[in-house]
Amino acid sequence: MTRANRIRRTQPGGTPQRGRTQPGQTPQPGRPRRSAVAAVAGLALAAGLGGCAPSDPAGTAGVPHEGTIGLLLPEAQTARYEASDHPTFVSVTGRRCPGCTVLYANAGQDAAAQLQQAESMLAQGADVLVLDAVDTVAAAGIVAQAKRLGAQVIAYDRFVDGADYYVSYDYEFIGFLLGSALAGAVTERDAGTEAEPDADAGPDADHDTEPDAEDRPGVLLVHGSATEPNALAIAAGTRRALEGEDIDVLAEYYTPDWSPDKATEWTEAMLTRFPGQVDGVLAANDGIAGGAIAAAKAAGLDPVPVTTGQDGELAAVQRIIAGDQYMTVYKATDQQAQTAAELAVRVLRGEEPRTTAVIQGVPTQLLAPRAVAAADVQHVIVDGHVYSTDEICVPAYRDACERAGLIGPDADAAAALGEAVR
Repeated sequence: MTRANRIRRTQPGGTPQRGRTQPGQTPQPGRPRRSAVAAVAGLALAAGLGGCAPSDPAGTAGVPHEGTIGLLLPEAQTARYEASDHPTFVSVTGRRCPGCTVLYANAGQDAAAQLQQAESMLAQGADVLVLDAVDTVAAAGIVAQAKRLGAQVIAYDRFVDGADYYVSYDYEFIGFLLGSALAGAVTERDAGTEAEPDADAGPDADHDTEPDAEDRPGVLLVHGSATEPNALAIAAGTRRALEGEDIDVLAEYYTPDWSPDKATEWTEAMLTRFPGQVDGVLAANDGIAGGAIAAAKAAGLDPVPVTTGQDGELAAVQRIIAGDQYMTVYKATDQQAQTAAELAVRVLRGEEPRTTAVIQGVPTQLLAPRAVAAADVQHVIVDGHVYSTDEICVPAYRDACERAGLIGPDADAAAALGEAVR
């Protein structure tokens, strides 16, 4: 079996491991019963995937096996997946369903590998797949195969047509938050840096302050992958926010695979093409933001253009405190993973969970994102226990943290005041 196709099996409450499943497992009440033909076909398929054998039912001593849930994540380049989504999902599933087996695989941004991983999980008896698709079009094949075998699919973060449920954020609204923040910041910075009237020009000099096309702030739009619906939704929200703003969009780019390296290369080229004209960069996530900021620093820009981001990554929070990144959109990925895990357990048990919306016919649970700028780090990130000041304020950022009041005398005084109020 190749590295990309490896499936990890997790004992509830334990660490991921590999094992074997019990042949001839009896489906639990309330869930679709698979046909004997499908079971045999599944075992043959597993043998065809490099010898991946079915797994043993999980469960602690004395706890009957309830079923198997598969978690399929798209890539590891974005920090959230391995740092938050995966461990939170496994932990919550273990608490909610001690008799459940959790199978896990990360596709490494390879749609073909993800298809093989899904097939392997289904062959091992997965009753529910929680799928964050690499390619949402190709993922329709996963949904179709799951339905043939009586399994249900929960689309996670990215919408997949035909899924049974969907757990995500309103990505067009995220794009609107990014565009609104960018527009406000570049307009404010541009107003603050306008040239003062020449004192020697005399009282009759022309002091017309109406901006012409060359005076408007210029921005670059660095979107996510053009093949990913969430990236397209973010782009749509961004454009809606920028409509009617006195801002020039100099150029825009859809970043293949959301790659920070490719974002860096493109931004470098644009900074060369538009020297002195780039006032802001709308980066669709924090990885892209890091790449754009690296390009600006390499070009010697100080300060760097106003740069947005999304995901609330630790590195982004540190850049915000240091003044390099303007803001991020924090999505509580642990809350999203918890919601998906609880939904998966309820679906496995044959329940019909309540949802908050319906998108293209799919019952959907939408969660609320939060814009985070420097002034929000304390109460959203630190007080919300997303990251501690010890994690944020490592030596390279200690001075910036003191200036922001996260650590040092000001932070101690604020903490003391908070204790007194309580």
